[in-house]
Amino acid sequence: MSGSLRVAIVGATGLVGEALLRVLDARRFPVASLAFFAGARSSGSKLQALGAHHDVLEVDERTPDFSAIDLAFFAAGAEVSRMLAPRAAAAGTLVIDKSSAFRLDDGVPLIVPEINANAIGDKRLIANPNCAVIPLSVMLGPIHRQFGLAWVSVSTYQSVSGAGKEALLEFESQLAGERMPERVLPRRIANNVFPENGPFDDSGYGEEERKIAAEFQKILDDETIRISATSVRVPVVVGHGEAVAFATRQPASIEDIERILRSAPGVRFLPGTAYATPIEVTGSDDVIVGRLRPDTAHPGAYLAWLVCDNLRKGAATNAVQIAEAAYAAQATRGLDVGAKA
Repeated sequence: MSGSLRVAIVGATGLVGEALLRVLDARRFPVASLAFFAGARSSGSKLQALGAHHDVLEVDERTPDFSAIDLAFFAAGAEVSRMLAPRAAAAGTLVIDKSSAFRLDDGVPLIVPEINANAIGDKRLIANPNCAVIPLSVMLGPIHRQFGLAWVSVSTYQSVSGAGKEALLEFESQLAGERMPERVLPRRIANNVFPENGPFDDSGYGEEERKIAAEFQKILDDETIRISATSVRVPVVVGHGEAVAFATRQPASIEDIERILRSAPGVRFLPGTAYATPIEVTGSDDVIVGRLRPDTAHPGAYLAWLVCDNLRKGAATNAVQIAEAAYAAQATRGLDVGAKA
């Protein structure tokens, strides 16, 4: 990466946008300038970064001016991404999109850098996967690479922050005892859990469950992996947990699986009966895997538990890592990946 970059965050006042600022600072990403954009309700506010306060500008079909932006992180939802991300990429801006708008498009790489950074190529529009798919891919990608995966069954226990800032405010109001109808989440979440995350299809699967299956296969570049998911919303502020069951195509001992997880990039493996919880992983970029054991109902299969901070590695950190990997990959291809003239 040559020189510092003019960076924009579209959706800067959301939970992921705020996390992006923290991650860019923590990773010492080479930022020359920052521009912040958000919806009408947040425009006119200010955010502090790079030792100064910056205006938050309203995003619409005319703004931002992407000719003045080298790198744009989109965290404002699918509608905004569909409207602006292709235009930004056409202007030569490197776009990292957190929404679901382009994840399954054939021409758009869906990237978890530890697993498939080589798929970036010279693309200017890159999709950041679902917050539950990223840690699952970080954990199982290296196992698939060595032994192949025959099938995966996962139950995700997803925090309220994964549904956005408005959902978190709704959760907090319920905890405070306010009696208000659910507006963002389909059921009351305080002191409750529910297995619903997005609309159901005719087969009974929810939108999040369909995303997990389709995105996981794309990241691992293998549509033959059989995968099913159950997505549960839990009354936790930050941090997703996942109960994972999987079987390999080639025989693998539990010692083989443990060896792979101990050396897998981005994974912190806890042996035996040890495990981590969402509150312990908050603020971390690790995918923490524990409770690895044989699946006694399915010989040759294994069970494990993982946790991940959904706002960091599940969203913002992965996006920044994508940008780092994209610039590194394009530099090795002899492309001009520095700041625009």
